[in-house]
Amino acid sequence: IYDRIADITKDVKQDVYDLEVESPHHNFVANGFVVHNCEFKFHCKMPIFVARQFIRHRTANVNEVSGRYSVLPDTFYRPDDVRKQSVTNKQGGAELSDSRTAQEFLAYLDKAEALYADYAKLAEKGISRELARIGLPVSLYTEWYWKCDLHNTMRFLSLRMDSHAQQEIRDYANAMFSLIQPLAPVSLEAFLDYEFESVRLSRLEIEAIKSGQPIATENKREAAEWEVKRQLLGLKGG
Repeated sequence: IYDRIADITKDVKQDVYDLEVESPHHNFVANGFVVHNCEFKFHCKMPIFVARQFIRHRTANVNEVSGRYSVLPDTFYRPDDVRKQSVTNKQGGAELSDSRTAQEFLAYLDKAEALYADYAKLAEKGISRELARIGLPVSLYTEWYWKCDLHNTMRFLSLRMDSHAQQEIRDYANAMFSLIQPLAPVSLEAFLDYEFESVRLSRLEIEAIKSGQPIATENKREAAEWEVKRQLLGLKGG
């Protein structure tokens, strides 16, 4: 007497990928899902100068409103605080400007924004929209749909959430992170642990740790970055 065989299941080995893998081997892969098949689409409205920083990443599918087909909106960006040029970061601002210079800057923006009236008037007189727009300032808002896979979105966030990024694009990056974190909590936790909140060391920095001596460089930027890392790691001297 034998029991009837109800089912036969083959014992098949499958590859399993761990999100929590140390650099340089990590790429946040779970059976290819994170890298290739998980995409996010953001509807963004931002100043043109911020959009131009977005587009440098070249990894997203972008559908932007066209100033050739549409009349651009009368919407301009104004910073809450006017920053002075940083003496250590050629690309960024630092502490606040004095009030007199800040007022001069805001008056400068007034003149730039006033160009919109000329743009609208010339368009009404028949100047083509594709030409009328070229005199408008980069503080004007544009709008687009920005679609990108999660892997490259995290690469974008690692650069644009960083303290070295311009404050305006950092605000957008932080908002994007807040939107997708509840949707991909495991991947974003790994991103924070092994990418954004990790510390990467150069050869000179590793040698400074081993020797206990100051970093062997005359480059002020390298020295300043090492000082930040040294304090973050709780290292003495050097």
